[in-house]
Amino acid sequence: MSVPHLTLARGDITKQSADAIVNAANSSLLGGGGVDGAIHRAGGPEILEACRALRASHYGRGLATGQAVATTAGRLPARWVIHTIGPVYSSTEDRSELLTACHTNSLAIADSLGAKTVAFPAISTGIFGWPLDNAARIAVAALRAATTDVEEVRFVLFNEAAYQAFEDAAQQ
Repeated sequence: MSVPHLTLARGDITKQSADAIVNAANSSLLGGGGVDGAIHRAGGPEILEACRALRASHYGRGLATGQAVATTAGRLPARWVIHTIGPVYSSTEDRSELLTACHTNSLAIADSLGAKTVAFPAISTGIFGWPLDNAARIAVAALRAATTDVEEVRFVLFNEAAYQAFEDAAQQ
């Protein structure tokens, strides 16, 4: 186990060829907006079926914030989707440990699957309102502190502002 190689890409995470793609999901695991909706749409009904099965068995109340679970990737160019529930940003409560847990728990799931390449979005920076620069610092620090068999972690950033925030964090 070692620290994974970190790379950055600008683009659409649903088009990334990787062993696993991380989904910034909502707790229901049944799809939603943003990255979650895009992954469900591009991956097809197989992902939703797998998520419904998880809800029917182990996660009747949904997945807790910071936790992660894997399903098939359906039609995506990956083997698995790792769903993680990011925290909603709060200016009055420090929830950075939960955001860190999204990354470390996703890597633990990737390890259990034998994944060597994992693509992450900018978790919690969309509708959950986490400031990009802070989320990028937390995500990069979490991955640099991780020991894993994953060889490459690729942050796939949808726009230039996100890419720049992660590039700045990676250079620190």
